[in-house]
This record gives sequence, structure tokens and C-alpha cells, in this order.
Amino acid sequence: MNHDEDYPAEYLAGILKEVKTIAMVGASSDAAKFSYGVLRVLHETGYDMIPVNPLEAGGEIRGLKVEDSLASIERPVDMVQVFRTSEAAYAVTEDAIEIGAKVVWMQIGVRNDEAAKMAEAAGLKVVMNRCPKIELFRPFWKPRLNQAI
Repeated sequence: MNHDEDYPAEYLAGILKEVKTIAMVGASSDAAKFSYGVLRVLHETGYDMIPVNPLEAGGEIRGLKVEDSLASIERPVDMVQVFRTSEAAYAVTEDAIEIGAKVVWMQIGVRNDEAAKMAEAAGLKVVMNRCPKIELFRPFWKPRLNQAI
């Protein structure tokens, strides 16, 4: 996958249709944080969300138990969403491979080409510098050029 070009719409739509369980690394209970809003929308859309944050482990975010790490999750994970720095994405990707995830999705502003190469070599799909919340609704963003101003 060439991550320097726009992702094909079918690629992103296929991922969002196929995955059911998403572990969000860097989830926050702070409703003012972007990660909270993304988790909320994905959860309300029907995804089985697993918040991962060692600083909030054992607590809950939106009624969902917060896990300490990807390794502590006791059920299969389809996608790991990375809400961490680009540098931290490499270690998160290693953990995603270790737990058998199928997709690593790095949030807007997060890109790590080495992590992407490693994940793809292990058979995972990779998305970088994109938000699944935005991509979920993208098909409906059709311009209405005939509207009066």
C-alpha cells in the first residue's frame, strides 16, 4: 500500500465494514479530548470498543472497562486504533501483531512508515493519518452545489 497517496475509498470502507472489535490505544475519559469523541461515535455506531490506557486501567470510559495494554485484552481484536504519537506507534504496532489484530489504524497526525512496513509484512492492513469516525461518514459528504446561499 502506498501511504503517500489517498487511500482508495473501497479500502477504507472495507476495513470499517469488516472489523467488529476495536482496541483504542490512548483512549481518554476526558470528554474534551478527541479520542473520547471518536470512541463515543464508534461505540454508538455499533463497534465493540476496548479502551486501552495504562493511566486509566481498571476504570471505565463510557461504561467500557479500560485495559492496561493490548496484551491484557482477553478476546480477539480486529483493529488497533493508535491515539498515541508517531514514535509510539511502532511499539503499539508490535503489540497489535502479537495479539493477532488484522488492522492497525493510526489517527490523524500519526504516521510511522517503519511500523506500517512491519505490520504489512505480518499481513495486517494499515491506515495512517486518518480518522475512522470521519471515514465512516465520508460517503455522505456529497457537495450540493445547487443550494442557495
